[in-house]
Amino acid sequence: MKDIETSCLCGSVKIAVGNVNPKYTVCHCDSCRAWGGAPFFAMQCGTDVKIKGEDNVKVYASSAWADRGFCAECGTHLFFKFKKSGEYNMPVGLFPNLDGLEMNMQFFSDRRPSYYCFSNQTKEMTSDEIFAHFAATL
Repeated sequence: MKDIETSCLCGSVKIAVGNVNPKYTVCHCDSCRAWGGAPFFAMQCGTDVKIKGEDNVKVYASSAWADRGFCAECGTHLFFKFKKSGEYNMPVGLFPNLDGLEMNMQFFSDRRPSYYCFSNQTKEMTSDEIFAHFAATL
């Protein structure tokens, strides 16, 4: 998928993404669930991301390896960005008109609370597996 444009709820921040991976991930970690009140459904968007209205973007250093960005006006969650690689993950909900999306992976499956589950058949990675896999990029 190429050249996708989106914005926050109030339109103060506009984002153009050069390449969106239609195979999205779901993160069940404590930080993602606290950030959005639910698991984080994340579109992998790489580094070809252009943001207009950056003065309205508030960035929070949520961990040693990533920042989270949101609109300072309306609060829309905009991205989770790896500090080392500069790669963006953005909420699936920012892209309401995309076709062919598929849940591909669930991260921190050992931290998924018992009060929800998904029927999708996906790969899953536990906390230990995630940290081992991303050791080079964290």
